[in-house]
Amino acid sequence: MKAKRVLNSTQMKPEESLSKLGLALPAPPAPGGNYVSAKRVGNLVFLAGVISTNSSGVMTGTVGQDRSVADGYTAARACALTQLAVLKRELGSLEDVVEIVSVNGYVNAISGFEESPAVINGTSDLLLQVFGEAGKHVRAAVGVSALPRNAIVEIQMTVRVADEAGQP
Repeated sequence: MKAKRVLNSTQMKPEESLSKLGLALPAPPAPGGNYVSAKRVGNLVFLAGVISTNSSGVMTGTVGQDRSVADGYTAARACALTQLAVLKRELGSLEDVVEIVSVNGYVNAISGFEESPAVINGTSDLLLQVFGEAGKHVRAAVGVSALPRNAIVEIQMTVRVADEAGQP
């Protein structure tokens, strides 16, 4: 039998947690260039960066100029949902996630913007809500001068999953 990750504090499966939060996974995007969206190496899945999108398209703007920290937080949360959609496509199920290892967050921000961590909390908070303690991760939260398609946020992740034999 396949070993699964430690369930979150409410003992729900990840997709049940998403449903309880009133969230649904978007369609995972196709790569925007000559790369793959996910690459598995042993028990690790490396996820390429995804930009902030919603049902209307790319969430655009610059935090500190025409977007607020709250807008950035929402954009980072949207990126987390997209990454979970990519992960589900790669694994077949989010139940194979053992833990989120790392998150690299990039915020399209004005020069000198110091609140990138508050923006990237949108991703970190959602991962904790979905996976509980297994959602805790190391991370970087960096302000940058531009992102593809003028997106507000881009998120890249590394995730540890159960191996082929089902072992964490």
